[in-house]
Amino acid sequence: MNRRKSRELTMRLLFQMTINKEDFKEVIDNLKENLKVDNNESELLSNLKTDKSDEENMDLTDIDMSYVTRVLKGIQEKKGELDDGIEKCLIKWKINRISRVDLAILRICTYEFLYEDNIPKNVSINEAIELAKKYSGDKSAAFVNGILGKMIKNKE
Repeated sequence: MNRRKSRELTMRLLFQMTINKEDFKEVIDNLKENLKVDNNESELLSNLKTDKSDEENMDLTDIDMSYVTRVLKGIQEKKGELDDGIEKCLIKWKINRISRVDLAILRICTYEFLYEDNIPKNVSINEAIELAKKYSGDKSAAFVNGILGKMIKNKE
């Protein structure tokens, strides 16, 4: 299983949840339905390709669907707590000013800090920065890094 790919799929689905105001179950069900697969995860994941503009497709056969589902469910249930933690690290900003992509990345990483003890914090931060670079840009990567760094510092 590839945690990086799992995290990327989680970010994309969380973004979809935010934009479409959907429940995590709806997003997972829609993913399966759109691929017309009868709940066979290995077949589902082997058929699933992400699309990053015209760049190469990413093979998602080794996605950890239990991680994806657990994190999406957890973020949905703990959204207020996660957003409070993020907002405490913002200087002269409100959470509603953060781009939806960056917010999805921050929520995933914050959730991992608080509830995924098996993931080292520096790994979560590095993965968040890479997602921000890929989906938002260098300025967003620096922003995400700053927020997460401050969050870690505040916890110490």
